[in-house]
Amino acid sequence: MIPKRILIVDDEESFRNVLTVILRKEGYEVEGAANGEEGLGKVSGAEFDHVLCDIRMPQMDGLEFLQAAKKAGTDVPIIMMSAFGTVDTAIEAMKLGAYDYISKPFKPDEIVLTLKKAEERERLRKENELLRKEVKKEYSFENIVSKNEKMNKIFEIIRKVAPYKSTILITGESGTGKELVAKAIHYNSDRVKKLFVPVNCGAIPENLLESELFGHVKGAFTDAIRTKKGLFEEADEGTIFLDEIGELPTQLQVKLLRVLQEGEIRRVGESKSIQVDVRIIAATVKDLAREVNEGRFREDLFYRLNVLHLYIPPLRERKEDIPLLLQHFISKHNQNLNKNVKEVDSKALESLMNYRWSGNVRELENTIERAVVLTDGERIELDHLPFEIQNYQNEVPMVPMAEEEYSVKKASKILEIGLIRKALKKTKGNHTQAARLLEISHRALLYKIKDYGIIES
Repeated sequence: MIPKRILIVDDEESFRNVLTVILRKEGYEVEGAANGEEGLGKVSGAEFDHVLCDIRMPQMDGLEFLQAAKKAGTDVPIIMMSAFGTVDTAIEAMKLGAYDYISKPFKPDEIVLTLKKAEERERLRKENELLRKEVKKEYSFENIVSKNEKMNKIFEIIRKVAPYKSTILITGESGTGKELVAKAIHYNSDRVKKLFVPVNCGAIPENLLESELFGHVKGAFTDAIRTKKGLFEEADEGTIFLDEIGELPTQLQVKLLRVLQEGEIRRVGESKSIQVDVRIIAATVKDLAREVNEGRFREDLFYRLNVLHLYIPPLRERKEDIPLLLQHFISKHNQNLNKNVKEVDSKALESLMNYRWSGNVRELENTIERAVVLTDGERIELDHLPFEIQNYQNEVPMVPMAEEEYSVKKASKILEIGLIRKALKKTKGNHTQAARLLEISHRALLYKIKDYGIIES
């Protein structure tokens, strides 16, 4: 292990010598400087892990050294020392950027413990910085795999809007990657150092949702045994992602509108409002314009949310992305599962390309994870794929209709009967497998067989 390097800045040579002996016994490499100017030169010319600096020194005192070092861009933790210290001096040193403050005289164990604590905090800080960089990389646009023209236009828009606070509405089918796009916006904005808070508006019971979003004060309701921050407060100066916004109850739509208009929230049971600075990104699988027309969603809230609208196309409309996504997910799950899958068999690839992917990118990833788990070699074969993908038929049977017949209801019935018969034939009468092919429940299939009077051979 490389020893930590310490710089001692103190005008008392005897103190520097004593402290040097103590620290070298603990395994540190130590250098000394007799005043602030000499210390500044050494800090700028060499790498140190920590600096111990006296406050009272001639020429340039410790606080002046601290200010000059910080102004020069030094990020080395500086611990201030003084035999004449007061609380005010300590506070001033910390305000100027000191890492810690210790009063002279101190015991050897005390200074060693202070350094160990500083090392641990510095280690955690660096780990957090690395994690933040990794998270930003994970949600960068480069990691949203696509070569589709529509998706690339979306990326261009996102790059332009990420730095601003403008509200964004993301629409698209389930599994298309709406949350991934929302995270990309957050992690490429100046709010990246603050929280990204995802909320599924359809997953939280209506009677708890207001408290979850806006918080509550102690005693606001039976179970409110303490005051609690809401998710909007947690996301202050960051981003809140309101997924399934179409499920938001009407009374909460009014409160969300207030957040968008006034930038303030009110905890349940509280009489005063709290200012919050939150960027709102909403997402839904619903057609909100239709929800407005049918009276289930407030028109004024819809227009507030729909400042910038991003529609994520389903995977079946961008099948050119499937080979790229396959490689991406194989690589990801190789790493997670300690596997070495390298390719996809041609028949398996053909089935993957032909399949409808009603669950979109999420379904594709789940399929590839399953295949990586099942394969013992380096190639994904056809039999590693789910039954419904192996046996999916892309063609739609022709519907026999009279030339002058225009009934959509009758045509739909004939089409359903044809598809059910085809699925039953394909699965040799296996209802469970046929239901999977038809993408309906087992119960629904049995009902339709009875209702349509389908005779099974």
